[in-house]
Amino acid sequence: MVAPYPSPAETCIIQAAEELMRETMARYDPSHDAYHVERVRKTALHLARSISADPTSPKPDLLTVELSALLHDVLDKKYVPEAQSSDPYAFFLPFFLTWARTYGLDLVTDGRAKQIAMIIDNVSWSTEKKRREQGIWGRWHDECLELHCVQDADRLDAIGAFGIMRCAAYSATVNRPLYISDQDPAHDTSAVHHFYDKLLHIRDRLKTSPGRKLGEQRHQLMLQFLEAVKSEYQDEA
Repeated sequence: MVAPYPSPAETCIIQAAEELMRETMARYDPSHDAYHVERVRKTALHLARSISADPTSPKPDLLTVELSALLHDVLDKKYVPEAQSSDPYAFFLPFFLTWARTYGLDLVTDGRAKQIAMIIDNVSWSTEKKRREQGIWGRWHDECLELHCVQDADRLDAIGAFGIMRCAAYSATVNRPLYISDQDPAHDTSAVHHFYDKLLHIRDRLKTSPGRKLGEQRHQLMLQFLEAVKSEYQDEA
C-alpha cells in the first residue's frame, strides 16, 4: 500500500520551503511573487498527479515536484547575483541538511536534494534554450518527469490570463512600454512584442500531455488578447 502524501515529515519540510520562498519572493515584483509560486506549485502537482493516474506512465515523485516548484524562483537570475545563483545545490544544501537532522527526512542521502537543485537550475525557458544551443541539454533533461512538471507549470503561468497580467507587471517594473506600433523602429522593445518573441512559442514547447491541454486554452486566449490590442489601436487611427 502506498503511503499517503505528504507524510508528517514531508509536511514539515514543505512548510519550511514555503517560509523560505515567501521570505525571498517578498523582495520581488508581482510578476514573480509568492502568489506566482503558489500557482506553479498547484499546477505542477496537478500535472504530476495526472501523469501518475496513467497506469502506463512512470510516477513522478510528488515531494520532489512540490519542493522544486516552491523553490524554483528563489535564485531567479533576474533578481539574484550570478555568484549566488550559479550553484543551487550549494545554496540549498544547508536547508536540506537542517531538515534531515530535525525530522530524519534525508533528501541529501537519497539523492532528491541534488535532483531538486538540478530542476531549479534547469527550469527556466532561457536556460533551456541556451543549453540546447550549447549542446549540453542531455538525456536527464529529456526524461526527468519531475523537471517537466515544474517547467510546464512555470510556463503555463507565463501564458493565458495570468501570463498577460504578469507580462504587464514585469514591464511596469522595468519601465518597458506596453505597446509600440510596428511602424516604429523601437517596436521590438514593447511588452506586446514579448508575446511574439517568446510567449506564443510556449505552447509548442510544453512537455507533459496534461500541460499541453492546458496550454492550448491559454494560447488561444493570448491570440484573442493580441487581436483586441491590434483592433483597439487601429480604431484610434
